[in-house]
Amino acid sequence: MFFHHRFILISLIFMIALGLSACGSFFVPEPTVTPTVTFTPAPPTTTPVPMALTVNGEGIPVEDFNAEVQRYLTSQTTVGKTVSPDEAAKAVKDDLIAQLLLAEAAHTEGFTLDDAGVQARIDSLTAQIGGADKLSGWEAAHGYTDPAFRSDLKRAAESAWMRDKIVAAVPSTVEQVHVQQILLYNQDKAQSFLSQLNGGADFDELAAKADPLTRGDLGWVPRGYLLEPKIEEAAFALQVGQYSDVITTDVGFHIIRILAREPQRPLSPDAYLALQELALKNWIETQRQQANIIFEGQLAQP
Repeated sequence: MFFHHRFILISLIFMIALGLSACGSFFVPEPTVTPTVTFTPAPPTTTPVPMALTVNGEGIPVEDFNAEVQRYLTSQTTVGKTVSPDEAAKAVKDDLIAQLLLAEAAHTEGFTLDDAGVQARIDSLTAQIGGADKLSGWEAAHGYTDPAFRSDLKRAAESAWMRDKIVAAVPSTVEQVHVQQILLYNQDKAQSFLSQLNGGADFDELAAKADPLTRGDLGWVPRGYLLEPKIEEAAFALQVGQYSDVITTDVGFHIIRILAREPQRPLSPDAYLALQELALKNWIETQRQQANIIFEGQLAQP
């Protein structure tokens, strides 16, 4: 919360003046005193900072939210992408919700970055960037106030701690199947290939006709790795050597076969990263559904 210091100073002076006046009237002879009611001035109150976003009571001020949207727009322009202000606001909102949820969970798990920890990180950044003046210049150039920068740094560190905890829990060895597919882009042709398979045709030869380069080999896949749930569901339902019916997706028409299955197989680096991302995404979505989220943000007027 931000305090109006000048208002507080004036209020204190006013209270002292009242106190001195009351002390002076105390020594006036009693018969000449007319009883009066004395009202004690209320203590100065803080002015609530308008919030653009709150998640379970933790908020992002409108000023900080709008600054973050502008930083996002600038970054997208830098890499040659054009996004609308509404798209930028949504992206920033979703990211901040995720950060706040992760930071809250970090607190629950016992990790909180205190003021000393924040200052240590700022000192490290100051040394890396070449001094306090350069850091201040960087903050100003990117629309940060010093309190907002400290708040963002604290939230980012806490959310990163919880993110790392979530992804570290993903096992590196899981059940996997080795999948080969025949992918066609015409339904009648796909049905023709299926009829040939049912008549005894060799799957590998038909897969080579559909894709001479890879022969339809998708490699080893764990649950949650394939983008199309229908293909994954069929893959883990089949036994080794079995093939599926025609599976229709937005990509085309698939017939898959299981070449091998292992109950515990080390994940490839790509699959491991994909499952970690999926675990984090699912965690955030679950927490988001249970959270009390209020969004009242809007872009700063030019």
